[in-house]
Amino acid sequence: MIRPYQARDRDDVYDICVRTGAAGRDARGLFSTDELIPDIYAGPYVELEPEHAYVLDNGERAVGYVIGTASTPAFVAACKREWLPRMRLRYDLPGEAPVTREQQKLLDMFSPERLLHPELAPHPAHLHIDLLPEYQRGGHGRAMIGIFLASVAAAGARSCHLMVRPGNAGALVFYAKTGWRELAIESPGDWIVLTRPTT
Repeated sequence: MIRPYQARDRDDVYDICVRTGAAGRDARGLFSTDELIPDIYAGPYVELEPEHAYVLDNGERAVGYVIGTASTPAFVAACKREWLPRMRLRYDLPGEAPVTREQQKLLDMFSPERLLHPELAPHPAHLHIDLLPEYQRGGHGRAMIGIFLASVAAAGARSCHLMVRPGNAGALVFYAKTGWRELAIESPGDWIVLTRPTT
C-alpha cells in the first residue's frame, strides 16, 4: 500500500535511494559511504518536507518512495539554512574544480541553488521517485506520482518538474507514458528536465 512517510521509514528510504542511485542501478560501494547519495537526494526532503513524502509499503518495510517539494526556491533556502550545516559536519567541502565522482556529488550537495532555473518558475514543485527493482512496472509508480501531485497541488503548486539522467532509458519511457514532457532550459547539466501539471 501507499502511505505517508513516517520517521521510522528513514533507513528504508536511504536503502532504496542508494540501491537505485546510479541511473536506476545499484550505487552501493561507489563512494566512501553509502549514505552520500541519499544525503543529497532523499534526506533533505524527508527532513524538511515530510508532508509531501509517501512510501510504498509491502507489509514489512518501505520498498519505494516519492518525495519532493511544493516550492523549489523555498526548499533550496531551507536546505541551505537547516540541512547543509549538518552535512558540513559529515563531509568535507569540495573544491571549485571537482576531480573525482565523489567530489562532484559533494559539489551537488553543497550547491542546492543548482536546482533554480528561470525556466522552472512556472513549475515550482519537483519530485524524486524510486522503487526497488522488484516493485517496478506494477503500476505503483504511476499511483505514487498521482498522490504526490495532489499533495503539492493542495499546497498551491500548479505544475511540477523532475530531472532524469539521459542514460536512464527506462525512466524516460515511464515518464513519457505518464504525461511528462521535456522542457528545454539553459545549462541543465547532465540532466533531462520534464514537467507536467499537478492537476
